[in-house]
Amino acid sequence: MKNLFAIRLTKYIESIGLSKRKFAEKIGVSAMSVSDWTTGKIQPNAESIYNICLKCGLSADYLLGLTDKEIY
Repeated sequence: MKNLFAIRLTKYIESIGLSKRKFAEKIGVSAMSVSDWTTGKIQPNAESIYNICLKCGLSADYLLGLTDKEIY
């Protein structure tokens, strides 16, 4: 099964023109965490998903692959 979270987060970060490090600063996590998420090495915890959604206007359902609707 494809890791849709990694694919969709990477696509979003690229679409807004930020480096992974700058994106990490924006959502308040380490750059290593973002790197691990975008490679599919690990999955973020619920608090991190919440912060991504809140600060970026993305839908958790979209990031988790439950819908194709990007924004909530």
